[in-house]
Amino acid sequence: MTTERDYDVLVGPLVTEKATMLSEHRQIAFRVRLDATKPEIRRAVERLFDVKVTGVNTLRVKGKSKIFRGRRGQRSSYKKAIVTLAEGQSVDYLSGV
Repeated sequence: MTTERDYDVLVGPLVTEKATMLSEHRQIAFRVRLDATKPEIRRAVERLFDVKVTGVNTLRVKGKSKIFRGRRGQRSSYKKAIVTLAEGQSVDYLSGV
């Protein structure tokens, strides 16, 4: 049974070259909420995609300082999670939930 919090925890998939290379090792990268915990991320992925998760690693990415048209600004910080799936499991996250 999925809850509203399961949908809120996962902001979206990370589609980068490095994140795509993780799929060779049965791993998926997601952008998640800053207050999300590892058990919440595991539960959300298992419920939304109907897969078995063996591990969750998280890291916080600090926003960069940028200058645009002479004005200093700051990109938002975010948290990303690298989810390891069980043997034989896969997720097609590009098709939607």
